[in-house]
Amino acid sequence: MRFTPEDVGYLRSQSGAAALAVVAEYSLSDATRIADIAAVRSRFGDRAPVLVETTLLRRRATEKLGDVSHWLFTDEALQQATAAPVAQHRATRLSAAGAVVHDATCSIGTEVAALRDAGAAVVGSDIDPVRLAMAAHNLGPDARLCRADALHPVTRDAVVVVDPARRRGGRRRFDPTDYQPALDAVLDCYRGCDLVVKCAPGIDFDDLPRLGFDGEIEVTSYRGSVREACLWSAGLAEPGVRRRASVLDRGEQLTDAEPGDCDVRPAGRWIVDPDGAVVRAGLVRQYGARHGLWQLDPDIAYLSGDQLPPAQRGFEVLERLDFDERRLRQVLARLDCGAAEILVRGLQVDPDALRRRLRLRGSQSLSLVLTRIGSGPAARATAYVCRPSR
Repeated sequence: MRFTPEDVGYLRSQSGAAALAVVAEYSLSDATRIADIAAVRSRFGDRAPVLVETTLLRRRATEKLGDVSHWLFTDEALQQATAAPVAQHRATRLSAAGAVVHDATCSIGTEVAALRDAGAAVVGSDIDPVRLAMAAHNLGPDARLCRADALHPVTRDAVVVVDPARRRGGRRRFDPTDYQPALDAVLDCYRGCDLVVKCAPGIDFDDLPRLGFDGEIEVTSYRGSVREACLWSAGLAEPGVRRRASVLDRGEQLTDAEPGDCDVRPAGRWIVDPDGAVVRAGLVRQYGARHGLWQLDPDIAYLSGDQLPPAQRGFEVLERLDFDERRLRQVLARLDCGAAEILVRGLQVDPDALRRRLRLRGSQSLSLVLTRIGSGPAARATAYVCRPSR
């Protein structure tokens, strides 16, 4: 639903807060939602939709943002909001720069809150009056906020943070020139300034020099999922660094300034599928070199080694064979496999369809790593039957 300024004014009022406290007591589960909404409507009339929507958004937000039980949201703003650990990671890096930080697309205030908690001096602005009013509520009276278009700078000598909208009507936009504001317009507007821009992780990095970007690209993952690509202008980038992978679950960072000497050899005891941030940032060789691993193929992101890096999940090789479904089925039957996790790189294989065709009947859970080894006429599809480390 679309919130109006009047809706936000009501939700921020004492009567709105009291009504939200009442609605929070309702389950609003799939089984009770119709009856619960009818009860809310009978008590609060036309205010029921905004009360129910806010209650549901607050519940959804908790896992992503932490304790935000008093916050106000729109659905789209919550979808775009950065997960708290990712925002905290960026805020820590920005606060170390020592400058005032201007979040020029502050939306409902999640990034401003993270920056403030990290000790940064921060100001927020947004062009949307509804989101700005929500931010004022969420951040409290001490927050420095103003209404402004991100493409019309209102601060000087500040590090500017921009998070362009990448959704329209609930659908993702993948072309950076279709962001709102468009990425090329943002880069042009703040050329020569210290700038940080959050982007979708799937953005084509090869397009960025054409748009005039010459800084550092940081890819961040959290809970095993790549969350975003963040562009750091040259003045904020570490000297000599153009790519960085930050794996927040392990507290590990990797850059392209590190050695990338990584051999190509047959599989050892373990196969390692590097974290998605490492792969997306193009730092597989650097990760291998750091941890004494080697590649199975120079163009495939799987690594191998005789020991696993700390906290890294891996796959202990039990069998290696040329990929053939009949032979693979025989090997899995011999190993009493009844469930298989299937990882694929470099091959056109649908894991779910293959799993059905394998007709597994055993009691053991194993992992299959399917990949291409070699290139051209010498390329061969290879299967590794493995036991996962966890």
